[in-house]
Amino acid sequence: MKVIGIIPARYKSSRFEGKALANILGKPMVQRVYERAIQAQTVDDVIVATDDKRIFDCVKSFSGKVIMTSVDCLTGTDRVAEVAADRHGALSLQDSDIIANIQGDEPLLEPAMLDQMIEPFWADPSIQVSTLAQLILSEEDYRNPNVVKVVTNKNGFAMYFSRSSIPGNKTQKWHESIKSYRHIGLYAYKRNCLLKFIQMSPAFFEQIEGLEQLRFLENGIPIKVVETQYATIGVDTPADLQKVVEVLKKMDDC
Repeated sequence: MKVIGIIPARYKSSRFEGKALANILGKPMVQRVYERAIQAQTVDDVIVATDDKRIFDCVKSFSGKVIMTSVDCLTGTDRVAEVAADRHGALSLQDSDIIANIQGDEPLLEPAMLDQMIEPFWADPSIQVSTLAQLILSEEDYRNPNVVKVVTNKNGFAMYFSRSSIPGNKTQKWHESIKSYRHIGLYAYKRNCLLKFIQMSPAFFEQIEGLEQLRFLENGIPIKVVETQYATIGVDTPADLQKVVEVLKKMDDC
C-alpha cells in the first residue's frame, strides 16, 4: 500500500490571490508546505497539483514534483482526485493506495500530523477515509461558524461535522468539559474511495453546511477522526501570512 501526498494549489484565491506563491522569509508558501510534507515518515511521495503555470514553474524551480490539472476543477478535492485518477498510469497507483489531501495554505504543517492521519489505515484495513481534529479550548472558537466542529462516536468515527456549536449544551453555556473538537482540513483516502466520492452528487447537509466531507457520511462512508495535539495556521488572508512569518521567526529552522 503506497501513500501519496497531493497538495492542491491554485492561483486565483478569492481572498488572497496568488497566496501559493506568497513569499515567506525567502520561500514561496507552496515550497514551505511541500518541504514539510515530504518529512512525514509514512508518505512515499508528494506532488503539487495546479492549473497555473506560475505555480508549476515555481515548484519545478525547487525541484519539487508537480502535475498540471484541468482548469475545470471546482475544488481542491477535485484537483487531488484528478491526479489520483492517474489516467495515463504514470504514478502506477492501485485502488488500495492511500491519497493524502494536503492543504496548500498550511505552511506550518507538522509532518507528524500526516503520520497520525495515515496510521489508522495500517491498524484497520477497512478504513476508507481519515482526518484530524483538535480539542477546542475557547468559547470564541466554539461559537465561531468559521471553525468547523466534529463530533465522534466512541470508536472515533465522525457522527457529524458542523459550523454550528456542537455538541450543543442545554444550558447554552460553554465549558471545556463539553469536549468540542475543531476539524483540521487534512484528509487521507483509499484511492478507490476518493474516485467514487467525486462521482457522487453533492449531498443535502453538505450543501447546507458548505462542508463537502458530509458527502461521505450521507453516503454511508465512515470517517475516522484522529485527535492531534498540533496546531496550525491556515493562510486565508495577508494578515494570516504575517502571523505565520512571526511564528517562523521564532523557530530555529525557518
